[in-house]
Amino acid sequence: MTLMSTAQRPSIHSPGRTSARPWRMTLGAQVEADGVRFCVWAPERARIDVVVDDVGESVSLDKDEGGYFSGLMTTAKAGMTYRYRLDNGDVFPDPCSRFQPAGPHGPSLIVDPDAYRWRTLNWQGVRMPGQIIYELHVGAFTQVGTLDAAIEELDELKETGITLIELMPVAECSGRWNWGYDGVSLFAPARAYGDHEALKRFVDEAHARGIGVILDVVYNHFGPDGNYLPQFSSLYLTDRHANEWGQAINFDGPGAQGVREFFIQNACYWISECRLDGLRLDALHAIHDDGPLHIVAELSQHAQTAAGDRAVVLIAECESQLIRTIQPVERGGWGLDGVWSDDFHHICHVAVTGHSEAYYSDYRGTVQELLSVIKRGFVYQGQRNDWRGKPRGTVVKDEPAAGFVFYLQNHDQVGNHLRGDRIDILADPARLRALTALFLLAPETPMLFMGQEFGASSPFLFFADHGAELAPKVYDGRKKFLSEFPSYATKEAQDAVPDPSDLASFERSKLDLSERTSHAEIYRFHRDLLRLRRTDPVLGRQDRRSIDGAVLGPQALALRWFTESDDDRLLIVNLGPDLTFVPAPEPLLAPVSEGRWNLLWSSDDPRYGGPGVRDPLSDMGWHISGEGSTLFAASKQSIPPR
Repeated sequence: MTLMSTAQRPSIHSPGRTSARPWRMTLGAQVEADGVRFCVWAPERARIDVVVDDVGESVSLDKDEGGYFSGLMTTAKAGMTYRYRLDNGDVFPDPCSRFQPAGPHGPSLIVDPDAYRWRTLNWQGVRMPGQIIYELHVGAFTQVGTLDAAIEELDELKETGITLIELMPVAECSGRWNWGYDGVSLFAPARAYGDHEALKRFVDEAHARGIGVILDVVYNHFGPDGNYLPQFSSLYLTDRHANEWGQAINFDGPGAQGVREFFIQNACYWISECRLDGLRLDALHAIHDDGPLHIVAELSQHAQTAAGDRAVVLIAECESQLIRTIQPVERGGWGLDGVWSDDFHHICHVAVTGHSEAYYSDYRGTVQELLSVIKRGFVYQGQRNDWRGKPRGTVVKDEPAAGFVFYLQNHDQVGNHLRGDRIDILADPARLRALTALFLLAPETPMLFMGQEFGASSPFLFFADHGAELAPKVYDGRKKFLSEFPSYATKEAQDAVPDPSDLASFERSKLDLSERTSHAEIYRFHRDLLRLRRTDPVLGRQDRRSIDGAVLGPQALALRWFTESDDDRLLIVNLGPDLTFVPAPEPLLAPVSEGRWNLLWSSDDPRYGGPGVRDPLSDMGWHISGEGSTLFAASKQSIPPR
């Protein structure tokens, strides 16, 4: 007999097999000293057999009162493949498989999580303050498109000033290319990016260079192809809540405890076994939970426990701009560390492109909006939003600046253009440099999208390799979404929408890393700004309370960092034409007592492709060049004796 029965499934809080890790996964296949323990939740099934291909055996698992089937197979071992037979019928991959060597429809691989030998053993994790986030898609970041190929670029990212890499979703999904939001095997890193230890190698090598890694995870829907969870239980999904991507996930109805445990274990798995430094939680506005403790709040508590002594960060994408995402659980929040600010992106987009269609229509792109979002994190904090036809956002109070993630580009905002155009294509270079300075020096946490630092010319198109049946539907859905932009709703524009299933859509989205050299000016520009942010003690404080701003003209602003030691900083940004500000009845422009302003940096530096640096401040007053930004430091000047 090769199966030892178990009377009760192990708790998710149980340490299980002896290990230095503070948390151990119990769902799926767990390698133990005397075999492999299998565990799967299927409360509506009467019988489940585990079929291990390599030993040619099929044995029945025991069911407990909670609906968990489990058992220890003594002849199974790491490296073998297996599936589950449900009620003497069809076989399916493990919903908690750690790797799917033949894709989501094939058998699951037994992986020993302790087999990988970590080389960076003293990594302490990351916290939000001081981070420079870099969002990347593994398949498009390099021409090879694997995690091992991405390792070769870590030194360059380190030198650039990146401190935290955010990987777009890597959970296994159907097809050869995908943005990652169609994941169905949520515990299995995609085979397209490497073997079952590729992600661990990438994280390990990043940590060796002092770079953290977080992962984008999707807990609001499943992909349309290869999701076998409903075969194990109908309780995973529900129609009680609306969801734009199919059925919503059942976090608060009958059977929800088993569903919640599945996702909590998934989050803890990435953090504990793969040593990721946190998660970016996709579209929290589409995660519905009317129960007493929201699933995101419960997940955040378990995630930190799974990290042990390491610090981890959890970041929300929340279109509704709920400030509770980053408020402590004990105050009724969800306990996350950061939240994306679409407001900042949308204001900047309108400011430098002049286009305000669709969801951009609720923004004017004014310098006052820019100052407001920098001081407040969000500009919509409960006001009615015309595009959505309802109030948007919640009130921001004392939440730290580091908790708001700002960006000029991300995968969605680039991909939502007809041709996947980056903002470099849409905006004047000088205006963009001026705005980028404000973006990278503001107290909030900046996030760059891969290639942004060197002005990548490659687009980032929407791509998804689905089968012949699904591909036309996905293509039509993409056209329908883009038609929300009036300029993309015309027949000519609709005909020009790239087909997501076309290999060319994926291949064209890959970075040309040689542009780091051919676009040296803009690359130098970003690296210098990131170095300035990192090394300047005033800019690095990330304190919203110590800054103030003023409108100097129709497209010009001043942002001042105040210090108790009078070591202030002043940033002048002008997105419009030359501005003569004489006289200057604005107190933020006043020097510190018995001091003066010294020019530190300018976006007009010829090394960045600018026309040449001209100090806008003279004895005659302020003469501010158009489409530029300048940074000043306060200094005391010696007072001559009388």
